[in-house]
Amino acid sequence: MRNLVAFMLALSCCSTLVLTTEVSADEVSPLEVNVSEVLANDRLIDVTDDTAQALSPAQTPDSDLLDHLRLIALAEPSAQRHQWLHILHQGSAAQRLESSDNIYQDIVNFWQQRQVPMRGGVEPLARDEFNPLSDRQKSLAIEPKSNMYLAVMNHVRRMLWLDENADWPVIDPQGLLRRNDGHASIPAIAARLSLLGDFHGAHQGYVLTPALESGLKAFQRRHGLKDDGVIGPKTLSWLNQLPIERARLLAVNFVEQSRYQAQLDDSYLLVNIPAFEMVLVDKGQIVLHSRVIVGKSYRQTPIMSGAISNLVINPTWTVPRRLLRQDVLPHVRKDGRYLAEKQFDVFNYQGQKQLLTAEEWQSLAYTRFPYKLVQRPGEHNSLGRYKFHFNNDKNIYLHDTPTPELFANAERALSSGCIRIEKVAELANWFAVHRVNDKRTWRRLQSSKHKTQWFSLTHSLPVHLVYWTAWVDEHHLAQYRSDIYHRGVQVPIDLVKN
Repeated sequence: MRNLVAFMLALSCCSTLVLTTEVSADEVSPLEVNVSEVLANDRLIDVTDDTAQALSPAQTPDSDLLDHLRLIALAEPSAQRHQWLHILHQGSAAQRLESSDNIYQDIVNFWQQRQVPMRGGVEPLARDEFNPLSDRQKSLAIEPKSNMYLAVMNHVRRMLWLDENADWPVIDPQGLLRRNDGHASIPAIAARLSLLGDFHGAHQGYVLTPALESGLKAFQRRHGLKDDGVIGPKTLSWLNQLPIERARLLAVNFVEQSRYQAQLDDSYLLVNIPAFEMVLVDKGQIVLHSRVIVGKSYRQTPIMSGAISNLVINPTWTVPRRLLRQDVLPHVRKDGRYLAEKQFDVFNYQGQKQLLTAEEWQSLAYTRFPYKLVQRPGEHNSLGRYKFHFNNDKNIYLHDTPTPELFANAERALSSGCIRIEKVAELANWFAVHRVNDKRTWRRLQSSKHKTQWFSLTHSLPVHLVYWTAWVDEHHLAQYRSDIYHRGVQVPIDLVKN
């Protein structure tokens, strides 16, 4: 993994790479953008052989500008952009020339509003060198300065081609399908997986063969599903998602990722909530990747940024009132011994420890319960061995867990909002080496399981909790994740289709 959006690992299943548009050396731009580097490599389109001819630059005038405008129109559709797309795609040369300056300005404004740098600099249109450039060089100069732009555009282009040229009927086998099962929908499933790049080769007959199962598992992995080769409701939902919807997901998420990437420091910790993944970057290099558990749909982990200021070993857990009412007291009503078994201390609001019998606690659990619960450090503690604290008004932090077996689940929206980290020991050790002030005390407490100690850091570490449901990974493979919190904004499809 070598870039921001490639921290979610998956197997690669690339389609045929089609070379497009070779550019001569005399087209190098004088702008600060390193156009020579861009033009030294042919523009690659990730498509199947069947789509190569349809996407040929010779058949799409102003193809770079058209692709760029398509991306923006997918992310933020408008009637004006829809009209410009029609002109670039089907208008006359005079119409395209008349509209080009307005299109350039609209694209530049789009990225400037999001503080995303462009290849031609912050103000590419204001530079004296811009007007003499060729149309191709102008298009390159206003592209976002992102190493993932071309990869994302290749997938967006492919999805738009599928939307215009491939039938996409709903597949509904009316039940689960597994390896060696036979069903009339199997040929349609094989064709769909082939079009999406997950299944290679020909499939004949109505049986889910081992080869088709392998392609199905690859499809499930890049959609964050359990790769069991079983076609169930969630796999079927992704199989039936329209190509135009996939194109929009990639566009919207790329814009947000580009905006975020522009403001990141060289070192940070980032959690992608719907991907259930965390990445630690130090001096521009990914040094740790881990699965995480995030909040349930009704106890969502918020999208936010902050700075980790303290590391806590053997933390106590003071139960928030909401969780006390919703989670703890129902257990106490069933069994008054629950508090003792889970090693909770009970305090009144004057800080005095309360000692009552199990029967008394059980009875009090039906009242307003005017007490505070603090769980002692140890194997039952809900925060586990380590807590990573950063100030925020939502009481959100990162921590260990006493139930590590839950990390094996494909879908890990299981917490009450905080983030549980699978590789928590590795993360704590990184902080100990690079940020903890009192390293001697840290080493001494490694053998202790019950003494709580807060550690200050030499300097804080930025932490970002983001919500990205689509990206292109380091293998140039499109990844998608379920919108677990139903945050997606619906946009009329006729505005984003060309």
